[in-house]
Amino acid sequence: MTPTHLKFVLIIASVRVGRIGPSVARWFLDQLPPEGMEFDVVDLAEPTGTATTRLLDHADGFVVVTPEYNHSYPGELKVLIDAHRTEWKHRPVTFVSYGGMSGGLRAVEHLRTVFAELYMVGTRNGVVIHMPWEHLDDGTLTLGDTAADSARQAMDELVWWAELLKPERPVAARGVA
Repeated sequence: MTPTHLKFVLIIASVRVGRIGPSVARWFLDQLPPEGMEFDVVDLAEPTGTATTRLLDHADGFVVVTPEYNHSYPGELKVLIDAHRTEWKHRPVTFVSYGGMSGGLRAVEHLRTVFAELYMVGTRNGVVIHMPWEHLDDGTLTLGDTAADSARQAMDELVWWAELLKPERPVAARGVA
């Protein structure tokens, strides 16, 4: 399979005051090679609408950056998910989760079942960041090689699934006019 230029949407799920989701998203994107893929960012703390729908519809896959709120994911993410249907179908998703001791894993487990219902493929690999606030310096997240490796592995798997599922996606997402 020859890789093509792929478009991904990274979703920042946290909307709380003092959130660190944008720092986590920035760190994740900094771990990836600059060529061969394009990222649009949807920050749920900002208004969403038809522009967001268009981004989702043309995406080859998704990266969800999510904290864990009360053993699950943020309500604003659920609103985004439920407001769309065909935009998710036959696309892969990987997760970058963060939180306390669990690192956001309970949020990811809930998201896996929701996205599976929408005919999405959740990657096996993802990124789990425990206590990220302990690794922030002036808003910049600094993590070790193990975390960076997990980001690259998750993205490699996301790319693989995006290529594999591309023929199954609706016409708009394949770039066919």
